[in-house]
Amino acid sequence: MQPAVSVKDLKIAYGDHTVIDKMSIDVAQREFLVLLGPSGCGKSTLLNSIAGLQDITDGEIWISDKNVTWAEPKDRGIGMVFQSYALYPRMSVRKNLSFGLRVAGLPKAEIEARIARTASLLHLDKLLDRRPSELSGGQRQRVAIGRALVREVNVFLFDEPLSNLDAKLRNELRVEIKKLHQSLGNTMIYVTHDQVEALTLADRIAIMKDGVIQQLASPSEIYHRPTNLFVAGFIGAPAMNFIEGEIVLKGGTPVFESNGLAIDLAGYPFLSAAKAGPVTLGIRPEHIAPNGADAGWPTIPGTVSVVEPMGADTVLWFDWAGQSLSYRIMGDAILQPGTAIAPGLDIAKASLFGADGARL
Repeated sequence: MQPAVSVKDLKIAYGDHTVIDKMSIDVAQREFLVLLGPSGCGKSTLLNSIAGLQDITDGEIWISDKNVTWAEPKDRGIGMVFQSYALYPRMSVRKNLSFGLRVAGLPKAEIEARIARTASLLHLDKLLDRRPSELSGGQRQRVAIGRALVREVNVFLFDEPLSNLDAKLRNELRVEIKKLHQSLGNTMIYVTHDQVEALTLADRIAIMKDGVIQQLASPSEIYHRPTNLFVAGFIGAPAMNFIEGEIVLKGGTPVFESNGLAIDLAGYPFLSAAKAGPVTLGIRPEHIAPNGADAGWPTIPGTVSVVEPMGADTVLWFDWAGQSLSYRIMGDAILQPGTAIAPGLDIAKASLFGADGARL
């Protein structure tokens, strides 16, 4: 099956400054792909080039098996939702939804049918005669999404559509977008800097840095097997703990050593050919447990510095060898700052990175 969207050797440059260079990526039919990364990494630039809103320097863009590299946005067969609602303030919801269809000259009956279907999907039925000023932020964003949906195209592009909303509305609309994709089955490309949105929405995530895709994989793969230190540190809240040290071979067994800490790496499943040398051990707060020693896990001694109650769970920060590390426990913590602890590390779920930052 042909990809729904194919970017081939894309280059975008402004004078001597290259933003994206030789990037290629295929988005499958019906896939939900999330472009994730910090501000300035090139994710919106990539999305805008697919939409035809950004001139490219070199390369090709294909949508639905058609070369649209130089086609106008209206001729690319896409629907786009922007960060700002971009609604016409003097038009009702109905007229905002129908504006593009009326400009395209569709029959009135077809326009009404599309609006009815879209309003039903997005729960806008009772709001069609209101103006944007009479809507909440979440309702306005639903209208903005609806304006893209009424086009009934195969590919939808979302440029940080939830970033202007408060946390509660973001959570609600994130669920709605997930349901929308499941019911429509269209291809969706979604830009965000919010890792929660990426992990919960995506079939695959493309994590970008400085115009380069660092890793393109499923949310599970990226979470459990980050390809490098950047990806490992970007995904996860609190972030992955990093401990710098070295691998020492003792009787053929690789051992991680750092500031008096010695951890047998026999339980690390991906270290097929261990070599002595400097490495960084990464372990997520979820994979450190206060009773880890009972399971035979190696322990790390420390002193509790900060306790963060999160409701369903608690994040504890502790000091070890001048470094602040964190771990997560379910429920409330009875520990107080200053308490000496020795939590266990689940090495089977850890990550090791070489001197170049790449995963071992």
